[in-house]
Amino acid sequence: MKTEVTISPESIQHTRLENGIDVITEYMPAVRSVSIGVWLKAGSRYEAPAVNGVAHFLEHMMFKGTERRTPLQIARSLESLGGHLNAFTSKDLTCYYAEVLDEHLKHAVDILADILLHSTFPEREMEKERSVILDEIQSVEDTPEEAIQDYLALQLFLDHPLGRPILGKSETVSHVSRDDLIQFYRNHYVQENVIIAAAGNVAHEELVDMVATYFQFPKSLSLPQSSSPTRFGQGVHWTYRPINQAHLMMGFAAPSYGSPEKPVLYMLNTLLGGGMSSRLFQNIREKHGVAYSIYSFTELYADVGILGIYLGTDMRNLQKARQLLDKEIQRFANGPISRTELEQTRNQIKGGLVLSLESAARRMSWLARQFIYTGKVEPLDAALKHFDTITQETIWEFARNLLKLEHAVTVGFLPEKGQDD
Repeated sequence: MKTEVTISPESIQHTRLENGIDVITEYMPAVRSVSIGVWLKAGSRYEAPAVNGVAHFLEHMMFKGTERRTPLQIARSLESLGGHLNAFTSKDLTCYYAEVLDEHLKHAVDILADILLHSTFPEREMEKERSVILDEIQSVEDTPEEAIQDYLALQLFLDHPLGRPILGKSETVSHVSRDDLIQFYRNHYVQENVIIAAAGNVAHEELVDMVATYFQFPKSLSLPQSSSPTRFGQGVHWTYRPINQAHLMMGFAAPSYGSPEKPVLYMLNTLLGGGMSSRLFQNIREKHGVAYSIYSFTELYADVGILGIYLGTDMRNLQKARQLLDKEIQRFANGPISRTELEQTRNQIKGGLVLSLESAARRMSWLARQFIYTGKVEPLDAALKHFDTITQETIWEFARNLLKLEHAVTVGFLPEKGQDD
């Protein structure tokens, strides 16, 4: 038995199978490819502290052999057809996805089902992959612009799981066992946690039949949950590292992905530091020349989000750059933005969204995230209309409430003392 809901008769369709798996597709007639993703609510926030990194470790191990295929056969399975098979882990989610020509969709579904339902997690492959992940962790540590994002999350979310790194820490990853992987798999890779999305030259009913045939996840007896953050850090936190430049990041607790304020947050982020025409780039980098890199960004989860600002500069310019950054943030409290800024920002964000969703892979991800975080999917034209209702006063009020320096967390990586003396 299937429950079917046609969200848009022209393109987007949704079916809930009898086993509870949701299948969402968008037909894109101008392409010859299909992007399909199996999404699971199984990100790093569901880990116990002692096994931080197990969700990401498990994602790696899914490609290391099944009852039917060796790791090499998995690697060649879609590449030999010109396709692509990969996965990623975030704090909320893990996604396994494939991009193939439309004629190879059934093969892609078979591969995805095989690795997700029949992986064997061989010990010899696990030890090799542990070494790879430890190298990956070290690579992040050697890249300050990446490592500082983990440091910001740690200081903002304090002892909440959202503050822990997705990759885990060297000491936890070093001790993750095969039993830990299997336990996490059994707890979280269950039918209640699965959403399958596809976009491109895909026939909805055909994919639904494939999913019903190939995907039979077990039902959970007790689905683990993750609590929401109840408090956030504040203040300034410096740490010294063997680097030559200063790296600064400021973060504010922001609305979640499903919040009705998300479009306003996106507008504010674009206006603040979303590109070369943004206030931060023009006033700090271009006008004063005290930062070689500066931008703002958002990270949105099921129950909370981050509005963050990154700034990279020479130590000699750090104090002035910080003063200018504070000034730009305080400037939002002085009054509404101009009508010209409003229209330019609106056009930038709407145009950027449309262009990004020309890709079947991006469209697939967009469909899945909407459904996971809001329980529904809006066609693109409907989503764009939300930005048309945002006024100068809307942004002003939102920015005044969010951008309070006394509520910000500021973290910095500085060159070790004496290094630049």
